Amino acid sequence: MNTFDRREMLQLLGAGSAAGLLGMLVPGSVRADVPPYTSGMPPIKIRSVKAIATAPEGANLVLVKVETTEPGLYGIGCATFTQRAEVVVTAINEYLPDFCVGKDVDNIEDLWQSCFVSSYWRNGPVLNNALSGLDQALWDIKGKRAGMPVYQLLGGKSRFAVDAYAHADGKTPEEVATNVQKYMDDGFRYIRIQQGGYGSLYLAQQPDFKAAGFGRDTDDFMDPVAYVQAVPKLFREVRKRCGEEIDLLHDTHERVQPQDMINMCKRIEEFNPYWIEDPLTPENMDWFPQLRANTSVPFAMGELFNNPNEFIPYMVQRSFDYIRCHVSQVGGITPAMKIARLGEFFNVKSGWHGPGDVSPVGHAAHCHIDLAIWNFGVQESVFFGDKTKEVFPGTPEIKKGYLYINEAPGLGVDVNEALAAKYPITNHAGRWTIRRRDGTIIRP
Repeated sequence: MNTFDRREMLQLLGAGSAAGLLGMLVPGSVRADVPPYTSGMPPIKIRSVKAIATAPEGANLVLVKVETTEPGLYGIGCATFTQRAEVVVTAINEYLPDFCVGKDVDNIEDLWQSCFVSSYWRNGPVLNNALSGLDQALWDIKGKRAGMPVYQLLGGKSRFAVDAYAHADGKTPEEVATNVQKYMDDGFRYIRIQQGGYGSLYLAQQPDFKAAGFGRDTDDFMDPVAYVQAVPKLFREVRKRCGEEIDLLHDTHERVQPQDMINMCKRIEEFNPYWIEDPLTPENMDWFPQLRANTSVPFAMGELFNNPNEFIPYMVQRSFDYIRCHVSQVGGITPAMKIARLGEFFNVKSGWHGPGDVSPVGHAAHCHIDLAIWNFGVQESVFFGDKTKEVFPGTPEIKKGYLYINEAPGLGVDVNEALAAKYPITNHAGRWTIRRRDGTIIRP
């Protein structure tokens, strides 16, 4: 269009229309009164942030609810740190509102980065869980605004459903094998096997520290030698009874010394475990080169990582095969996606920590990430009870060993606040004090 044509057109149009027309005709022009990121969608602010705490099945569950200036629009996120639930509730109710209220709900990355450093000291589980709940709630809101499930905003599906593993326990290898077969009959392809829980505590006899009056009567005792001897026998029996096609997992829960872990893994290589979880404590991570050099057993690691940066060198060095981060611990969906994307470059797959003390909202967040990323491994599953399902409408479902979300916009899980209030949380922290025969504390 030449200069004469432009002048004639502007004379024919009103001044107000001319400004809009120039915006269309002049390359690279932007209306100053309409920020580009809000074009087509009005800005929405955070109106309130609060904690919702409930324990319908006994485990403390903590949620973050973010309400917006758009009537009826809110988001829910999981902030469960069941061992210190009441402290997380305080962090949410006393600190997040002052930080969040009035901010734009669309700017998730900015909110995450600023909240992560807002207390100056960071990386602690209490504040990270509060941040995780906030982050998941914001993604829930964004999905509802877009009218899409969150996985669509993360890139869409890479698979039709989320392959999950079940937990088979028992006092004897034979009992464990029987329970494995039951899960196989239900369609599970991945099953974690444990004999008497983490560390096979029941194998230990009366410890000397109790006879000496050291510690508390409720302190547990683990015999590391008996445990290390029992694990290969457990794998042998399950393989003999259940065959080679089922993928078997096992969790050592960081309770074995590095040298013993190397020896144990050598003995179970022939049974082809899918992974051995948490082979080392955070204090013993420098043992990974020796561990890797001495066994071909795959490892899952990261459940105790706080800072989403601390696992980076181990992923780059390919120290482990599956990243086991607790999404409600590392800061939510935003850092979990970065962790997953980094893992893709180093052939590290996902295996998010998903125990029963993660709320259905948190498990839904896992599923949305699992559906979207290419380097998905397997997801820990939970069979939620009827009370939990009533409190959390939209809870993910398990069918033939797969986790399914309900495809609703956002994360797809809501919370019935009135019903949740009928199941108050407690300050019961659980029994995590485990000792050796002489009373020495066993980590974690």
